[in-house]
Amino acid sequence: MDIGIIGVGLMGHAFVARFLSQGFTVRVFNRSRDNIKNLEDSDAILCATADELISTSSTIILMVSDADAINNLLQLTRQPDERKNLQDKTIIQMATISPSQSKEIAQAVSSYGGHYLEAPVLGSIPEANTGTLIIMAGGPEGAFQRALPILQVLGTSPRHIGDTGSAAALKLAMNQLIAALTAGFSLSLGYAIKNGVDTDVFMDTVRESALYAKTYDKKLQKYLDRDFGTANFSTRHLLKDIRLFIEDAKAAGLNTDALEGIERITDQAVENGMDLMDYSSIYQQICPEK
Repeated sequence: MDIGIIGVGLMGHAFVARFLSQGFTVRVFNRSRDNIKNLEDSDAILCATADELISTSSTIILMVSDADAINNLLQLTRQPDERKNLQDKTIIQMATISPSQSKEIAQAVSSYGGHYLEAPVLGSIPEANTGTLIIMAGGPEGAFQRALPILQVLGTSPRHIGDTGSAAALKLAMNQLIAALTAGFSLSLGYAIKNGVDTDVFMDTVRESALYAKTYDKKLQKYLDRDFGTANFSTRHLLKDIRLFIEDAKAAGLNTDALEGIERITDQAVENGMDLMDYSSIYQQICPEK
């Protein structure tokens, strides 16, 4: 049982720990070596290049920032006869990219004789540590079945959504909800506070209603303390996903005016130095301190 992981940020580190705890041989590569120094004394095998990891791993998980990084790391612009180390390899792409980007990467991997599956996740570090992530898979049924034992290490019930692009679309739809719920709750909370409504009364009312979402309680203390420093999902990454969604939704003929307002607010948070903070930092833009 072996796995290669390219991209070892916060979630990537959790993946490494999870697979090691389940008895896997784990190879890792990260573009910034500093990010994996803390793995030098672990059982993980640190690879000097992405090529080395691909050549020595049967299944490769990608957890990098965007489609450009994937193309660069896999060197997907090479001619097929120059990329023989992808032959019969299974590439599981687990970051958030657009459906069209995922389809392009799938086509390139297939041209090199590899197998591609998109498998973005919902959940954060605690769920990764316990293997309870929600995993949405898109791609050929055969690729999903081959990857299923790997996916089940990270999530109890991985779902095969459909063809390549379908899981990427579902993930972006979920992340659009993150943006909408965060912005909407921030505005209502800020408005209530500005008008002297007790926060406990406000929250009790929300919890009793059909409007409640668990994320409100999960992020509430960050809003009240204005402490956005610990990020499992950063403001910068939320902005990236909002823009991917807007581009794809417009192409599908959807009206994205409401989300474009949230995009501007999120961009302001990034411009104001909150790019690496938790995405709940948009509260600071919606409800600034006096």
